[in-house]
Amino acid sequence: MTTTTHSRRIRTATVRLGLGGAAGFWVTNFAISLTPIAAEYRAVRGIAYLPMLGESLLAGLIIGFGVTVCLLRFYGTLPTSSPILKALLLSLVALIVATILVEIPPRLLTTTNTPPRYVLIAAAFNTLRFLALGLAIGYLHRRTQKTDPEKPST
Repeated sequence: MTTTTHSRRIRTATVRLGLGGAAGFWVTNFAISLTPIAAEYRAVRGIAYLPMLGESLLAGLIIGFGVTVCLLRFYGTLPTSSPILKALLLSLVALIVATILVEIPPRLLTTTNTPPRYVLIAAAFNTLRFLALGLAIGYLHRRTQKTDPEKPST
């Protein structure tokens, strides 16, 4: 296989897995957004519905491509043999980083009187979204491995 073909295959895999992860993230976000608890959370936090859907799509793309690049780059060094578990592990790391960078600073830097209940609700929503993202990426990667004649099956 030539270098050009190999590069093209990696780019194709990155796009496919990244978009799949973003789709899992966004569909989960959409399903969550239809629940009464999500409506209450949006009302308390002053979040508009349609912009939230667009923002979750953008966030899913960024996180999906980040997890995908890490999965493809560090595939052999991750501690499990299952692509799904590897993607879930990377998704968990992304969840922790996003929580530290996005969720915690506003609570430390501003004085809000929102109950801790809403912090737990946000954490639960994020956990579901990141779980769906990791599952989608891992499943698509496993499916790609099974159909790729040049890779040994694991």
